[in-house]
Amino acid sequence: MASETLSLTLASASPRRREWLARLGIEADRIAPADIDETPASGELPRDYAQRMAREKALAIAPEGSHVLAGDTVVAAGRRILPKAEDEATARRCLALLSGRRHRVLSAIALAAPDGTLRAKLAETQLRFKRLSDEEIDAYIDSGEWHGKAGGYAIQGMAEALIPWIQGSHSAVVGLPLYETRLLLKSAGFRLG
Repeated sequence: MASETLSLTLASASPRRREWLARLGIEADRIAPADIDETPASGELPRDYAQRMAREKALAIAPEGSHVLAGDTVVAAGRRILPKAEDEATARRCLALLSGRRHRVLSAIALAAPDGTLRAKLAETQLRFKRLSDEEIDAYIDSGEWHGKAGGYAIQGMAEALIPWIQGSHSAVVGLPLYETRLLLKSAGFRLG
């Protein structure tokens, strides 16, 4: 549970974010997904985009006496922001692009306090996919776990077996950087285990 005197709203419908938040001993008092335009600005770099999205999501939810925690996870190949895969063709393009190469996952979080103050953190993780065969891409597409995932994959599923190298935060790639989230919540006065 959240601290006895503090309330927490999670600005996300992601069950993974709720699960990972529970690892810190925190359960959101309210779930209120932010509904904002997530279109990258022209020329916006992946890091800037991730941070802007987390801040805008946190500020989009009326605090109602509660702290609001929001996050955004971006998969970047160089300066390119990979989309959330909503269809098979997009997932295939993302996987083909990531095959055999390093990429970054930028996971930004923001915590808006009832008084309007905003704290934010960013975790950057580097990963490398093995060179993927057509059969491996087909098998991953058939799994369906790519649907709605940034960059067309979910590291917490079958894709983890296709990633021989990671430097940084595994939890950030899943969608909630635990170390950074813990720092934000502690700095706001939440009691954590």
